[in-house]
Amino acid sequence: MPSIEFLEEVMMFLANSRYARVATDATTTASGETVLALRLRHLTPVSGDPRPVVSGDRLDLIAQAQFGDATQFWHIADANTALDSRTLVEEPGDTLDVPRS
Repeated sequence: MPSIEFLEEVMMFLANSRYARVATDATTTASGETVLALRLRHLTPVSGDPRPVVSGDRLDLIAQAQFGDATQFWHIADANTALDSRTLVEEPGDTLDVPRS
């Protein structure tokens, strides 16, 4: 069974990932396996500019246009407190908040 230290070393995220600095907890499954789980991230309120959703929108494309980095799409998801970011662009005519860069 791998040590907690080993699990923490291999549980890596890109530096710009929303999970890069999230704390972990070790837990044991019913079968006795030790696994690491991410703690919940606490979202701080972020103000943004309202933007209408248009057909074909994707958060990565919006992030690229707004921040110059498509991998920052999660900032938009967080600003709108979406659990599934795909729901933010499903309905043309909806409005989503895009954080200021």
